Amino acid sequence: MGATHHKNRLFITIPRRRPGILGTLNVIDMTKVSRGDRSPPLQAYPSYSINELQPQYEPDLHKLISVYRTRVDACERLWFVDTGMLEYPGNRMQVQRPQIWIIDLKRDQLVQRYTIPASIVREGVGMASLTVDVEATDCDAAYAYIPDLVANAIHVYGLRENDMWSFNHSSFVRDPTRAALNVAGQRFEWDDGVFSIALGQNDTLASGKMVYYHPMISTTEFGTFTNVLRSKWIALSGNYASLFEPLGDRGPSTQSTTHHYDARTGVLFYAEINRNSIGCWNTRQVCEAGNHAVVHLDNRELIYPSDLTSDSDGVLWVLTNNLPVWIYGRLNESDYNFRIWRQDPAVAIRGTKCDNVA
Repeated sequence: MGATHHKNRLFITIPRRRPGILGTLNVIDMTKVSRGDRSPPLQAYPSYSINELQPQYEPDLHKLISVYRTRVDACERLWFVDTGMLEYPGNRMQVQRPQIWIIDLKRDQLVQRYTIPASIVREGVGMASLTVDVEATDCDAAYAYIPDLVANAIHVYGLRENDMWSFNHSSFVRDPTRAALNVAGQRFEWDDGVFSIALGQNDTLASGKMVYYHPMISTTEFGTFTNVLRSKWIALSGNYASLFEPLGDRGPSTQSTTHHYDARTGVLFYAEINRNSIGCWNTRQVCEAGNHAVVHLDNRELIYPSDLTSDSDGVLWVLTNNLPVWIYGRLNESDYNFRIWRQDPAVAIRGTKCDNVA
């Protein structure tokens, strides 16, 4: 599940991993949520008909099959990957080709839908997130960086080019020594590869922004630059092994789903699944365990932070969903199992080693 906030609308995704999900992409109009309402209803977005599955699961590229996470860019467009796959237990099927969707939120109209070719990826299930690189002054020059946790690849889509290319690297693969997880009493091992990409400050020497990325099953943070990812020529050449480098280790139990760079503070925020926490690292410091901190930890309510995003005001949003309990145990139906959190980054880091670093 994912959560993205934009101008009083909260977009919530529910991947189709069980039958009975009416909308894989939903919205909550927060102006219509009454004070004290802790469980506002979800409205399928952009419409129920677009979220509705065809009888017998026939393919229809005008409909959404399964969406994991969304992002809003500087041009007020909602981006996401529809994996095209139903992940029903015992009945897993690729209904149709995965697609990239781009919706103009000012008009609630689709502006682009790109079908990802089989030459890029055989199945869409590994494309569980994306990061959009664009400036508001040139909305056509947009790039989507899509980590693939199954294929251990980073796929790149160029909007102006209307084309895709991929990178493969050893740093995209899980670290087997970090595969053991213990979440809410559930012990298990996963093998998710590269999972999240965060964009940092522009580096004039590198002629691009810093790109932070990591596999979920790893505690190492890695880096490259946007000018590398934007180059189809570099991708096709295969001569880029030295352009992806380790930055450092975050420390024990810091396996992370998504992360986000806050430009105002220079801090990377991490959704840390193995210790039910939100972590931070001030990028002005060396990337090592001693320079990472916890801004919030809650072993009861912050179970499995699956998504961490920022809105146009810079506010952080986190969704927690108890996923391991749902998979390996049983959810407590008398409790809230899905929660959404928000906080100002400067407030979040106050009093931690991520704050006030010269």
